[in-house]
This record gives sequence, C-alpha cells and structure tokens, in this order.
Amino acid sequence: MKRKLKIAITVTSQLPFPIPKDFSGVYAPLQITLSLAKGLTKKGHEVTFFGPRGSKSKIFKVFTAPFTPLYKNKILTTPGVRQEERIKIFSLFDQYLVSLLFKENFKRKFDIIHISAVDRVLPFAFLVQTPIVYTLHDPIYPWRAKVFKMFASKNQYYVSISNSQRKPAPNLNYAATIYNGINLKNFPFSKKEREYLLFSGRILEKKGVHLAVQAAIKTKQKLVIIGPRYKGNYWREKIEPFLGKNIKYLGCVDRKQLYKYYGNAKALLFPIQWEEPFGLVMIEAMACGTPVIAFNHGSVPEVVKDGKTGFIVNNVSEMAKAIKKIDKIKKEDCRKWVEKKFSLEKMVNEYEKVYYKILKKSNL
Repeated sequence: MKRKLKIAITVTSQLPFPIPKDFSGVYAPLQITLSLAKGLTKKGHEVTFFGPRGSKSKIFKVFTAPFTPLYKNKILTTPGVRQEERIKIFSLFDQYLVSLLFKENFKRKFDIIHISAVDRVLPFAFLVQTPIVYTLHDPIYPWRAKVFKMFASKNQYYVSISNSQRKPAPNLNYAATIYNGINLKNFPFSKKEREYLLFSGRILEKKGVHLAVQAAIKTKQKLVIIGPRYKGNYWREKIEPFLGKNIKYLGCVDRKQLYKYYGNAKALLFPIQWEEPFGLVMIEAMACGTPVIAFNHGSVPEVVKDGKTGFIVNNVSEMAKAIKKIDKIKKEDCRKWVEKKFSLEKMVNEYEKVYYKILKKSNL
C-alpha cells in the first residue's frame, strides 16, 4: 500500500473558498482545484489549502493568510491605484500567500507543493527541495516559456491541461497532461427536447460570441447568451444590436440555473477565436447531455469527439450546417464521453499518479 501524502495547495489571494455568492465573475482554476483537494482528501491524503481570510472547509485543512481577499479588499480602490498598480498588488498578495506556504513547509515538510499561480511562485522554488507541481491553467505565451526556462530546477514539474497547450513550449519539464474533471453528481443529465442554442462564457471577442449570434440568425434559431459582459465597443456594436425575441442575454446565472440551461439546449456554441487551453463549459454541457459545436482551436479536438458528441467546424457557415444536423447527436453519448474522459474521479486519480511518480523519481 502506498503511503498517504502531505500536500500543500494554493491558487489565489483574490478569493476565499468556497467561492462567495457575491462574486459575479468566473474563476475556473479555483473551482477545479477545490474539487481536486476534496478528492485527494477522500482518498486519505492530508491536504492543506492556503487561502485569504474567510477561507474554510469541512473536508480538508485550511491555512488562512491575515488579509481580506482582493475581490473586496479596499486597497484596490485607494487613490493612485491604476491598472498597472492593480497588477502589482495582485502579484504581491499572491506572493505573500505563497511565502506563508513555503514558511509552513519548513515546519511540516510537505511531500508535494501544488501551485496554480505559477508566475508568482517560481522564485520560491529555489529555496526548497520539495517537489513542486504547477498546473498550467493559462496559455504558455512565448515570454512565459522563456521565464519558465530561466527558473527551471529539478524539483519543478508542469502539468498541462491539454496537449495543445504545450505547443508554444514543448520542452518544459512536463509530468503529464491531465484534463480538467467535474463532479458529475452536480450535472443532471437531461432527456428533455432541445429548445434553443446556448453560449456560456465571458462576453469577449476572442470567445466569438458575435459568431454564435451570426450562426443563430443564419439558421433562424433562438440563442441564449449567459456570462459576464464588459463595457466597450465589442458589446455595443456586435452583440447588443441583435438582442431581441430570438437572441436573449441573461447575464450571469447561478450554477443550478446554468445546469438547467445546459440541459435544455440544442447545442452549446463554442466559436472561439484563440488557442484556448481547455474550455470547461464544453464538458459541463456534454455532461448534461448537450452536444457542442466548436471552432477548431486549442483543445477543442481533444475535448469534443467530432460526429459523436458534437461537431468541430471552421467558420460560421460550417457551424450553421452543423446546427441543422445536431439532432443526429445522441444525448447519452455526450454524457458517456464525459464520464470516460473528464470525471472528477479520473482527474484526482491522474494527479495522485503524478505525485507518486515524481516522489519515486526524487527518491523521496
């Protein structure tokens, strides 16, 4: 029997956990990592999750930093804080949280340190021999690949969340690719007849919301848009003029409502315009039995099984054609695909394997 591990985890100084109800944004890395921490604890490992004041859990151990989470910290609204200063503040608060983790490591001697805020942590890695696992939630831009190489050391390992994410930096010290997983108990499978097309996510040009609108208009289908929007020309010029009887924007909804919208949709439209590393909404929709029609960028070919759980397309015309034949996709096949590839249990097991592999390699 393999020994149980002492694991330290941290994600952000921005939010406590559980994620507060008054936080209107989306923070997938924290959501995923909390699920991982719970899963590892249930397997018998001792997990300590480091977070800002207000963080708590009945399942794993919590170490709280003595500061108010940045999402409601008044330091961000003090005079002289411009966007540049905001970035510095977020970085410094994350570094403070991480410094507490590394201080605690000298006392408790964790077996594994698992980090999501990679950029803030790299300099600390030189101070310890403890294996450090980084989950790469963001794209690896060229500047980031150079920085990772500059800070490389034998005790640092990277986990990519898709194989496509590795392309800009194929030679990092990767331990594995581990897909994000979801707790399928939270995603009710729906057998209901499909009513509308759905877009769920941030209302940004790179997310291609305007292309989902065009596809809906082209096929004369209803489209429901859910997610946070941002002030600016994109919303005003490319989305707002088309809102009406068939194109509806609902803003942000709570998770239970979102699952209902997933389950009743004909398809989730995912017309991304960038190399997105994963795309959590795709597996959430498929878990509810809803197929995905997605543009061929980033992780899409790894997440959507073309012709079986949805369609992979290249433009609005192809998306419109896919919408017209979406009834050929079986809801049951979408659910089974997520159960096989993207369950929480599978993700937790894969991380556990990585930890043991790293410790064996390090002779620890």
